[in-house]
Amino acid sequence: MSSMFTRNDKGPETPPAPAAKPGERTEPAPTPQATAEPVKRPLASAQPIAAASPRGVSVISRALKITGQLESSEDIQIEGEVNGDVRAAVVRVGAGAKVNGTVSGEEVELSGTIEGKIEAKKVVLTSSAHMEGDIVHQDIAIQSGAYIAGRLQPEYGKTNVQPLKAKAE
Repeated sequence: MSSMFTRNDKGPETPPAPAAKPGERTEPAPTPQATAEPVKRPLASAQPIAAASPRGVSVISRALKITGQLESSEDIQIEGEVNGDVRAAVVRVGAGAKVNGTVSGEEVELSGTIEGKIEAKKVVLTSSAHMEGDIVHQDIAIQSGAYIAGRLQPEYGKTNVQPLKAKAE
């Protein structure tokens, strides 16, 4: 099995010190000192997640299948499978991803499959989206080709409390 990352723990090679002549005193060669700034290496990424997002993004990769509830104060990008509810500031469900449960947040972008419910202020269904369930939203964009089997409810953020009626006697 090959590894994507390699690590080289060897320090820089230094040539061997010349042999000392009899009667000469030798001092060890000076060791290179660490620089004040750490080496900056770019992070490897399969694909760009968001352009210039000030928040962090948690990525559920294609290799992951998660059972349980996911909650984050930041963004979540799902490329794998989640069986459970997902709640975050922004939730993006990738083209090959699947969620069985309720997905909620300020913004939900669906390119994969959700079997459950979406509750978000802003909802975007791309052309590859497959939604089976209700969508409670304030703002919605649906691209041509998106599949929806459920109700669209433009009620996000509204209270469901109805005023009490006085009993007539």
